[in-house]
Amino acid sequence: MYQRKIPVDKECGIVIFMELMGGKWKPWLINHIHDGEHQPKQLQQGIPLAAKRVLTKQLGELEAAGLVYKKVYAEIPMRVEYFLTAVGESVYPIIQEMDKWGKAHQQLLDHSTVPDATK
Repeated sequence: MYQRKIPVDKECGIVIFMELMGGKWKPWLINHIHDGEHQPKQLQQGIPLAAKRVLTKQLGELEAAGLVYKKVYAEIPMRVEYFLTAVGESVYPIIQEMDKWGKAHQQLLDHSTVPDATK
């Protein structure tokens, strides 16, 4: 198991945010859960570029950080749903602003080397 060698700077808000929200799909997961997609299958369909294993791992990390909670229903077949906690809801406006900024500056991608996933 990986153990951090350099301690986290708990005085820096950006470091704390990145420790909790860092991960390629975590902002997308928060956004999709907020928009009403609660079941893992729905999340996978909403983020088709992400591997199921990666989404499961990042959902677990969000749950461990207290941003989402998992509700397991005692049914056959078993049903699992994810919901945002109050802390998860508090980060949603930041994700909305990231989305607005990205849309307003999408022309920057035209000059970068990042491949276009929509093609």
